[in-house]
Amino acid sequence: MTVPDSNPADSRSPARTASPVSRRVFLGGVGVAAALSVVPRPPAAAAASAAYTLRSRAAWGADESLRYAADGTEIWPPEYYPVQTLTVHHTDDGSTDPDPAAVVRAIYRNDTVGKGYGDIGYNFLIDRNGLVYEGRWSGTDGTPAHDASGRLVTGAHVQGYNSGNIGIALLGTLTTTPPTTAARTALIQLLAELAERHSIAPLGKVSYLNPVSGAARVAPAIGGHQHWAATDCPGTVLADMPAIRTEVAALIQG
Repeated sequence: MTVPDSNPADSRSPARTASPVSRRVFLGGVGVAAALSVVPRPPAAAAASAAYTLRSRAAWGADESLRYAADGTEIWPPEYYPVQTLTVHHTDDGSTDPDPAAVVRAIYRNDTVGKGYGDIGYNFLIDRNGLVYEGRWSGTDGTPAHDASGRLVTGAHVQGYNSGNIGIALLGTLTTTPPTTAARTALIQLLAELAERHSIAPLGKVSYLNPVSGAARVAPAIGGHQHWAATDCPGTVLADMPAIRTEVAALIQG
């Protein structure tokens, strides 16, 4: 496998077409992780009313040793680029495990070892209870999915269009079933926080330009996997996307 967006082919894209929990509440642009530590201030103001519960990689039990080869080198070193757009997925993983953290660990292992990526492809994941999970490793000097300057760590979720594209996945198969109310609410809260942080207009479109390969595409600022590729992802969420964008915009304006 090649590193995402490191060549025009960008062959990395998922085939899918009991731990402490930290509360992240964004108040006046400051992230607070209660019972753990203060999260560094985002590079731009965060949505004042956006609140969601975040599980860090350590909290959901990521085995960080999987990211390294036998000689100790990191299989997929992080690369960072400014955020241009946000893309919603469903994992369509077929799991029946009632423990969502175990499902995240299984997806992580499959992406990291099974597909040979070296890490999980999504930047964030959301379970049916509305818990948000930190995805792709982004270092220790910034907020989840970002470096200290607020740039996004490149994931592997939309083939050819990963760099600068935040990948958010709802756990489960949503081809005929909508997400739970809790999951949908958390998705809107997360999208609102990220859109405001990166000055993205939720109702607009972007002229995406891959900073690595030069691939260009006009797409919704907040869209689904189907806006980028022929796939059934994110299932029923796609039809709900106009309402989701409107609610994200209202939350930011709130």
